[in-house]
Amino acid sequence: MSGAGKSTLLKELERRGRRTVDTDYGGWVRADGGWDELRMEELLATHRDVVVSGAVENQGRFYDRFDHVVLLSAPVEVLIDRVARRSNNPYGRTSEQQAEIRRYAAEVEPLLRAGASLELDGRRRVEELADAVDHLT
Repeated sequence: MSGAGKSTLLKELERRGRRTVDTDYGGWVRADGGWDELRMEELLATHRDVVVSGAVENQGRFYDRFDHVVLLSAPVEVLIDRVARRSNNPYGRTSEQQAEIRRYAAEVEPLLRAGASLELDGRRRVEELADAVDHLT
């Protein structure tokens, strides 16, 4: 979910030497909102130890190739507060976008939770979250 802390966690994991891919950036998401499947297939075939972040409709097609699927979650009010204050991404500042985040939290997050092998509380310190992810491997 937007504002859960995915980008912050990825930066910490990268700082620790982990290979990371934030699919929100760099052309990973096609115009239809799904991952570029050929590109993702190539990434996963050539990099076994990679941490991938993103939330797209077709991500479930790749779950069998991930050792773990982690949901980083937080209460919707925390998500709204974070997206309203962040400076690295303009999404979430308008009332329409915040309403969309609320809808996604209600409708999409349960689907993400069902596909996850682990859920982490995005309100925890980033170092703790990174420790939890590091212990998965």
